[in-house]
Amino acid sequence: MNILLNILNWFSQNILQNPAFFVGLLVLVGYALLKKPAHEVFAGFVKATVGYMILNVAAGGLVTTFRPILAALNYKFKIGAAVIDPYFGLTAANTKIQEMFPQFVGAATTALLIGFGVNILLVALRKITKVRTLFITGHIMVQQAATVSLMVLFLIPQLRNTWGVIAIGVVCGLYWAVSSNMTVEATQRLTGGGGFAIGHQQQFAIWFVDKVAGKLGKKEENLDNLKLPKFLSIFHDTVVASATLMLVFFGAILLVLGPEIMSNAKVITSGTLYAPEKQDFYMYIIQTAFTFSVYLFILMQGVRMFVSELTNAFQGISSKLLPGSFPAVDVAASYGFGSPNAVLSGFAFGLIGQLLTIVLLIVFKNPVLIITGFVPVFFDNAAIAVYADKRGGWKAALILSFISGVLQVALGALCVALLDLASYGGYHGNIDFEFPWLGFAYGFKFLGIIGFVLVCLFLLAIPQLQFMKAKDKEAYYRGEAQE
Repeated sequence: MNILLNILNWFSQNILQNPAFFVGLLVLVGYALLKKPAHEVFAGFVKATVGYMILNVAAGGLVTTFRPILAALNYKFKIGAAVIDPYFGLTAANTKIQEMFPQFVGAATTALLIGFGVNILLVALRKITKVRTLFITGHIMVQQAATVSLMVLFLIPQLRNTWGVIAIGVVCGLYWAVSSNMTVEATQRLTGGGGFAIGHQQQFAIWFVDKVAGKLGKKEENLDNLKLPKFLSIFHDTVVASATLMLVFFGAILLVLGPEIMSNAKVITSGTLYAPEKQDFYMYIIQTAFTFSVYLFILMQGVRMFVSELTNAFQGISSKLLPGSFPAVDVAASYGFGSPNAVLSGFAFGLIGQLLTIVLLIVFKNPVLIITGFVPVFFDNAAIAVYADKRGGWKAALILSFISGVLQVALGALCVALLDLASYGGYHGNIDFEFPWLGFAYGFKFLGIIGFVLVCLFLLAIPQLQFMKAKDKEAYYRGEAQE
């Protein structure tokens, strides 16, 4: 038994929690099942792994470049608040579990393995469950398992035992399988049959956006077709648009903060410090803004590398091991299929929505103040704009990303208050973990185990309802979008 546990722990720590190698392993297995030559199997493994590593470098660069600016804002204006960011949230959840429930320090890791097994089982029984997607973004699963562990342990005292760990794994697995399954049609429509779904932090939001965007605008009036004045046509270029946008937004913030704070190592504990003896502050601002454009370009390249390999290889897994299944991958994989301007527009209008709501929290003296986190404001709102632009054009993209920004802060404040995380400095922050997970959490608090059971039944019912509404049942399993 110990040998089996050691193997599972090794797989969890080295493969499942390392999405680059997990994706590479899936490609290797898929190509092997397709009976590709050994050299093609190896090449596919390398390209998929390296492609995902490139994406990770870019995503990590985006976070580490701009997180110090948020920390500096917190310091300068003496704002004691929670940062809505999954990395801050992961730390906050783990710290609180360690302090309040030390016997459950390993609960999230165990729940992750149980949840992944539940996801596999649901896909294997797809004719019964109607679930078609395998959630494979391991680093996201780690973040979510920690947050869900805290929710269950903190809000349902009856589950502070071994059964509680199993319950956490079950509800995580249900969420991963069901929420990613909700994105199949929208993603197939966006990518023209790309063969993957989204397994990240905004699956419920993507489903909702796909349904309502067409009512807010016309898809023909998308961001690519938006007629700009001649001098603004340069913003159809992603590099120019991203660099300029960041120069305006973060340039203004950096000017307010000033060189003294941005060079203070006590304030900026991670990320790049400004070195006044080496560089003019205005040049530092320009370089920081342009760095965003660099990482966005790198991210796009990584996406193209691993998505093409994974899509091809998953045909082997789908046909041999889990017939009819789709890999649910990082949301950044969708960016290369939408308008490049949608990513930037979603970020900009989501940030505006967040900042306006933060101002309202201050004006009305809300007991919980929220600090915007880069990961939710970028990844959630960029994805929302990409999907909205596809269905409802630029109007839908701007409106829905703005609303998302408002909800991220407003509902984030409620989540922090409910879980008593203000003193721990962070909460998960992504849109799915504020809606619907805020509702789930209130169900846990007021209904206990009954609330937990109802959440599980609710999740199980969703793919059944999707299947019932599908006009062509076979097309449902193929993931074909049905109007």
